[in-house]
Amino acid sequence: MRRWLGGVVAVGLLGACEPTDFGGGGTTGDVLFDRGFAFVRSDRNVYVVDDDGDPNSPQRLTTAGGAYTPAISRSGNSIVFVQKSGATSSLQTVPTSGGPVATLLSSNDAACGACTNFRGPTFSPDGRTIVFAFDRGSGSQSSLGRIAVDGSGFVDLTPGTTIAYGSPSFFPSGTTVVAPAGNNAFQYDQLAFVPVNGGSPIFVRLGNEVLAIANRAVVSPDGRQVALDGRLSSGSTRIFVGNVTANGISGALRRLTDYTASTVQESFPSWTSSVQLGFLFNDSGGDPSIYRAPVSSTASSVTLAVPAANEPFYGPN
Repeated sequence: MRRWLGGVVAVGLLGACEPTDFGGGGTTGDVLFDRGFAFVRSDRNVYVVDDDGDPNSPQRLTTAGGAYTPAISRSGNSIVFVQKSGATSSLQTVPTSGGPVATLLSSNDAACGACTNFRGPTFSPDGRTIVFAFDRGSGSQSSLGRIAVDGSGFVDLTPGTTIAYGSPSFFPSGTTVVAPAGNNAFQYDQLAFVPVNGGSPIFVRLGNEVLAIANRAVVSPDGRQVALDGRLSSGSTRIFVGNVTANGISGALRRLTDYTASTVQESFPSWTSSVQLGFLFNDSGGDPSIYRAPVSSTASSVTLAVPAANEPFYGPN
């Protein structure tokens, strides 16, 4: 499998160096977006590519740069992302068909007080709210917040927190999110199960092999599994999958792939179905690309999905 994967990576990087078109707007691609990946490229703009479209010719939805961690709504009509400019960050949305960008919340807005450094926004299953991570001031603690999709009604879901939270992911019920948690953003060594309508979080340790979560943990569409990018003692990251309920993990985490090279980084998992994951793959500092792999009880092989892409999110599912 490792020899075969190396060949695929070479093809992916070649395609990344010479894409046929970087896209010119939300409606100029060869296929209008219905289902597929949203991601950013080195210009820090948001792109989408439909499953039926050409992965070398994605549609560019923004032009201002500074975009991070896009997420697609369950309807497939909208993308929420973080926009950064200097020390200022904001939550913004853009239609997947292309159109004007709307700002929902900005650093230090009166609605949320001294909030800053927004991270990992995601839509609720009913599409009415967005949950995200943010910092309070300059300390090592961070919280989870919730707003309506029009930017109103800010709520701090973890008031008085003494730890740090990372990018949240909804369970299908819409009543609970799971998020990385730990003493600081560099040591997410737990999963937090947080009620979105009030209540105390439940914290679960990751086990022995995974030292910390690098970027995100995401719940499968059927709510039965969670995937995360786990940092190992070698310093590399791998995608892990485990059985989950709204109260914790059942059993041990298992690796998604059987690739073992220490130079490989696997990160930013996103469910493409309840039995398959898309994720970011990077080897030896080359251009990162998106790959897919089936989820099973044993480690599996992967296939290239989109070259020259970063921070992927698949939807709707």
